[in-house]
Amino acid sequence: MRGLLDAVMSLGHGLELPQVLHGIVEAAVTLTDAEYGALGIVGDERTLSEFLPVGMSEELAARIGRTPCGRGILGELIHNPAPLRLTDLTRHPRSYGFPEHHPPMRTFLGVPVRVREEVFGNLYLTEKRGGAAFDADDEAVLTTLSIAAGVAIDNARMYHESRRRERWLQALGEITRSLLSGTDADEALKLIAARAKEVAGADGAVVVPAAVDGEGTGAGPGDGPAVVVPLPSGPGACGALRLHRRAGRPPFDDTEVKLISGFADQAAIALELAQRRAESEELAVLHDRDRIARDLHDLAIQRLFATGMTLQSATRLIERPEAAERVGRAVDDLDTTIQIIRSTIFGLRTAGDGRGSGPSLRRDMAEAVQAAARMLGFAPALRIEGRADTDVPGELAEQVLAVAVEALSNAARHAAARRVDVVLAVDGSRATLTVTDDGVGVGSAPRRGGLANMRSRAELHGGSLSVETPEGGGTRIVWTVPLPD
Repeated sequence: MRGLLDAVMSLGHGLELPQVLHGIVEAAVTLTDAEYGALGIVGDERTLSEFLPVGMSEELAARIGRTPCGRGILGELIHNPAPLRLTDLTRHPRSYGFPEHHPPMRTFLGVPVRVREEVFGNLYLTEKRGGAAFDADDEAVLTTLSIAAGVAIDNARMYHESRRRERWLQALGEITRSLLSGTDADEALKLIAARAKEVAGADGAVVVPAAVDGEGTGAGPGDGPAVVVPLPSGPGACGALRLHRRAGRPPFDDTEVKLISGFADQAAIALELAQRRAESEELAVLHDRDRIARDLHDLAIQRLFATGMTLQSATRLIERPEAAERVGRAVDDLDTTIQIIRSTIFGLRTAGDGRGSGPSLRRDMAEAVQAAARMLGFAPALRIEGRADTDVPGELAEQVLAVAVEALSNAARHAAARRVDVVLAVDGSRATLTVTDDGVGVGSAPRRGGLANMRSRAELHGGSLSVETPEGGGTRIVWTVPLPD
């Protein structure tokens, strides 16, 4: 009785389930003076999902091979969960025999282990030392131990579940922090898959459209157990989280499925909140653009226009013609500046109408000019007039951009220019691209290569190309095409 009490007390100290299960079998073997013992855990299909033996060496267990699945005498306790004591198990009607290399066994004692009134598994003991049979006292001790074992297993399982929930919460916290720090959706989905795979002890995980597995090349369905849970978002779903394990590994139990499903729900909420936050930040940017556009229109343009009017009226008072000419040029420059600012205002307001993340000829032209600056050694001037993003359809916009890139490339390679001006004017019926440089000009060289390509692009859309020499030298390329109705 003192040994039984010590065994019960030692079981109560354990919290890790594998440690508790092994301690139960060790205590049973010691208390009953048995040579061999085992704990068989009953699975969903009333077979042994796990078998934990004590008393056999690892070499002998390896020679025997496959562990029991619950047939024969071991299965008797699964179907009839009550204490079973035999002096010769080989004479029992359900005796199934032993596999090759298995040691001989005759005396037998088995009792069920219940956790909250449900059979968790069975304790099996064989070969009482000294050649004696297991008696009623052994059965009573083992039955008492099984009751204490059920309590210890329940405590260990609750501890295991709390640890498991904690790990899921930590994973969810990492995902939330990552999203709030600005991680994009694709990277967040990959992180969700990676953390779910890690915490669930899975061999592969996939979240459409992101995937993670052991080798980082995707997660295939395989032949092992799997679980799929949705990632809900609003009225629909933004994907599904799928976890799988290799064949032969234990399936996902009900508690794991609930934890995975809860994790997926919370991860989806975090994704949606991050999306709403990004939309709110984008809306704030759009409001700022609108404010800047209003300020430019109400303040800068009005002041420039007033200055231009003042200068224009002052030219009548200037006696020297060259001074009047200079003032006139300044007025023209102010008009050009006003056009540039108006184009900028239109660009700000166009970027705020919901097309900022889609195709934009205005943005693409600006990027092409910036790229050309590296070849030219200076930044070309760009002016866009009219509704370039709305009135120029996608296919024609590609042609405009290609011609602009070609013209800038020609200027960089052949013109030796110090200034290049790019103007795209869209007036509702035509799109006209004008590229002017102050370089050496094209001379009498044949119009082939880049110029021929630009002309063919214009003719393809019913337009034309002209190459001019502006006053003061250089080259002016005028590419114009009609806009579709």
